[in-house]
Amino acid sequence: MRQTLVTDSAPKRVGLIVPSSNVTVETELPRILSGVDGVEFTFHASRMRMHAVTPEQLRAMNAQRERCVLEVGDAGVDTILYACLVAIMATGLSEHRNVEMAIAEQLATGGSTTKVLSSAGALVKALRDIGAKRVGLVMPYMKPLAQQVVAYIENEGFEVAGWRALEVADNAEVGCIAPERILQAARSLDLRQVDALVLSACVQMPSLSIVEAAERELGVPVLSAATAGAYCILRSLDVPVNITGAGSLLRADAVLRAV
Repeated sequence: MRQTLVTDSAPKRVGLIVPSSNVTVETELPRILSGVDGVEFTFHASRMRMHAVTPEQLRAMNAQRERCVLEVGDAGVDTILYACLVAIMATGLSEHRNVEMAIAEQLATGGSTTKVLSSAGALVKALRDIGAKRVGLVMPYMKPLAQQVVAYIENEGFEVAGWRALEVADNAEVGCIAPERILQAARSLDLRQVDALVLSACVQMPSLSIVEAAERELGVPVLSAATAGAYCILRSLDVPVNITGAGSLLRADAVLRAV
């Protein structure tokens, strides 16, 4: 029996809270979600000032969150993604739960029922949903920050079997890292007993163009902060997850397709 697509004439509004020097998430998420049949998405962002990925600048950036929530909330968005993974993971273990709750409570004071997500929480949920236990990570961060990301993910119950930090501190430069450099870092990991590879544990480091190819070459499920964010946006809006060309995570509901 062929599946009938149910179209929704009202666009789904996606709010993004991003560092001011980020450009990648606002490029990759629309590309991914344009692959959803019968649903239109619009994107509405507010920015927090940040140039260097350092603990000091991340703290200063996080202090701007409440302003950004108000600005994006004014757009009447259906879901909000706090799109800076390391800003949350470097703050403290399990911090994505605190941040998501604080944003939801802030919105609720104005009567909003907007779904609240974070890149950190989305990555954790995506890894859990695919049943991953042992993971590999590729990150752009300097090693001290990368080690905090590793500790954060391990605290969520995963084993980080191997990781690579590309050690790029300037956030604008992170957005220009060549895909081949990311692939080389992934190839240097021992993935023989890994359940999943996070090709980019950062929404600013571009990886969408290589996720599918890396999955075929490396023989393990490959996801990124962007694909995990897209996955959780779809789940939060009760939209089927069935997008081609961006890794197996985003084909999670392919079994529901008509045959």
